[in-house]
Amino acid sequence: MTKLRLGPFTDDKPVRLTVELPATVHRDLVEYGHLLARESGQAAIMPAKLIAPMLARFMEGDRAFQRRRRAQKKEASGSWSACA
Repeated sequence: MTKLRLGPFTDDKPVRLTVELPATVHRDLVEYGHLLARESGQAAIMPAKLIAPMLARFMEGDRAFQRRRRAQKKEASGSWSACA
């Protein structure tokens, strides 16, 4: 069986965000949480806990986002050093 993309969870200070999800997405998140729990030996993981790491993983894998992010950081650090 192929490993799931998400690994074990670490606790981090959360920021509350309210979103509406289609029922099918919620059902898939519930199922994913059960599969991940079974694979990692953890208790069932609630859908709300899955969303943040899934989004983070998605953004890490988005090459265009990462390129633009690096360019923006480089631009910001370049403008700061030019002012110094």
